[in-house]
Amino acid sequence: MVEKDQIIKEKLDYSGLFDFAAFYKYMHDWFKDEQYGVIEEKYSEKISGNARDIGIEWKAMKNISDYFRIEHGIKIDVSGLTEVEVEIDGKKKKMNKGKIAIEIKGILVKDYENKWDAQPFLRFLRDVYNKYVIRARIDALEGKVVADVRTWKDVMKAYLELTGKR
Repeated sequence: MVEKDQIIKEKLDYSGLFDFAAFYKYMHDWFKDEQYGVIEEKYSEKISGNARDIGIEWKAMKNISDYFRIEHGIKIDVSGLTEVEVEIDGKKKKMNKGKIAIEIKGILVKDYENKWDAQPFLRFLRDVYNKYVIRARIDALEGKVVADVRTWKDVMKAYLELTGKR
């Protein structure tokens, strides 16, 4: 059986002005730049009056080797999204106003191809391999998962604050 260990879970909350379409693209592009494949598992939108509520779930994956994979589960909830017109540098521009709540989970997946699960003896060898042979490599990859999640969160937070304050 594939071993999935959730290493970290972070949350980001923002309320104010932002360009939702540009922010969506920026989030997606960050993963592409870091060589992650992104799958949109869910997209839902509810409209009430002139406000929209949007729910998005992504899974971002990156194979490190034929044994390790890093996965990120991203859940984005946008509530009260309305279109507003603002003036930036003397020019009128359409932006959005609302609340964004983002949750990102960092997961380290071991034996994602299920090669070591065919027989009980192979499972035993996998456990020995994980605990004693490559423990340092697992610790280093867990550190990378934590670093990627925190970097992504900090970059997204900075983007939202920068675009909302102009």
